[in-house]
Amino acid sequence: MKISMAMGYAGNFERSIEEVQELEKAGLDTVWVAEAYGFDAVSLMGYLAAKTERVQIASGILPIYTRTPTLLAMTAAGIDMLSGGRAMLGLGSSGPQVVEGWHGVPFDAPVPRMREIIDICRKVWKREVVNHQGKRYQIPLPPDRGTGLGKPLKTITKPVRNSIPIAIASLGMKSVAMTAELADAWLPVMFLPDQAGQRWGEALAKGRAKRSADLAPLDIYSGGLVAIGDGLEELRRYSRPGLALYIGGMGARNKNFYNETFASFGYEKEAKEIQDLYLSGKKKEAEAAIPQDFIDATTLVGSREFVKERLAAYREAGVTGLNVTLVGSSTAEKAKTLEALRSLL
Repeated sequence: MKISMAMGYAGNFERSIEEVQELEKAGLDTVWVAEAYGFDAVSLMGYLAAKTERVQIASGILPIYTRTPTLLAMTAAGIDMLSGGRAMLGLGSSGPQVVEGWHGVPFDAPVPRMREIIDICRKVWKREVVNHQGKRYQIPLPPDRGTGLGKPLKTITKPVRNSIPIAIASLGMKSVAMTAELADAWLPVMFLPDQAGQRWGEALAKGRAKRSADLAPLDIYSGGLVAIGDGLEELRRYSRPGLALYIGGMGARNKNFYNETFASFGYEKEAKEIQDLYLSGKKKEAEAAIPQDFIDATTLVGSREFVKERLAAYREAGVTGLNVTLVGSSTAEKAKTLEALRSLL
C-alpha cells in the first residue's frame, strides 16, 4: 500500500510545507492539496513542486466547475513539469453551496461533465488537436454560440507525460461507476471498509466492466487517523470533529452527500441527529453523537495487532493507498508514526 495525507488548506502554510518535506523523507508517497474557498490549490502545488523531491503532488480536489477542461489539463501539465512528473489531477464536483455560493455557477450534471473533462484532458496531454463537441462542453465553440472565429488547437508545449493520473472524489453510484470506468484513482470520503462492497461493489463492477485495457487497475485511497501503540484507543476521539463536519455540516440539510453515505451504512437515525445538532450550532454534541463503533472501524489507532487487523480490512475492500492523518504534536512524532505504519504494510 502507498501512503498519502492531506495538506491543510488553512493555517501556517510554511509550516505545512516543512512538514511535508520531513514526512517525504520518512516515506510519504502522496500529498493531497485541498481547495475550498480560501487559497487556491494550484499555487501551493507549484510551491510543493519546488520544495520536495519525491512525493507525488495531487490536487485533492479541484472542483470541476471552477475551471475549463483545457485549463484543468494545462494546470496538471504545468505542475507535472515543475515536479518532474510527480503530479496527479484530483477532481471532484464539490457541492452546490460552494459552487453556486462562492463561484456563482450552476451545479449541474456532475457525472456527464466529469466524463467529458477526463476525455478532453487526455487529448490535451497527448497533444491531440482538441475538437470536442459534447453536450456540456463544445471546443472549439460553435459559430452560433460565439464569434465563429474559434479553431481547433493543440497545446504548444510538450507535457512531461502524455498521461497524467486522474483521481476522482466520488460517492454516488453513477459517479463511482464512472470513476471505476475512466479514472486512475478513486478518493472516497466516509469509507467504511467492512461495508464498502455492500455500498459500492455493484457500481465498481459496472464501471470496471467498461474499463479500457489501456488503463492500469483502479487505485483506491482511503484510511483515517493513525496512532500505533498499546493504550492509545482514547486518541480515536480526534477523528470526531472532522466526521461531525462532514456528516453534519458539509452541505445543505437536503444535499449532503457525506450524510447520505453515512446513513447508508445503517446509521440513518444517527445521521439525522448529527446533522440536526451540527446545523443548530451544537458541534460538540454532534461530535459526541457519532457512534463509537464507526470510529473504531475507520481509524488506525491502537495496538499493532489492531492496526494490522484494520489494514487487512482495507485491503479486503480493495484499498491500494492509505489516506491518513498522523497523530503527533510535532513533525518528528508524525514521522515516527508514519514509519511505524510502513512497518506494518
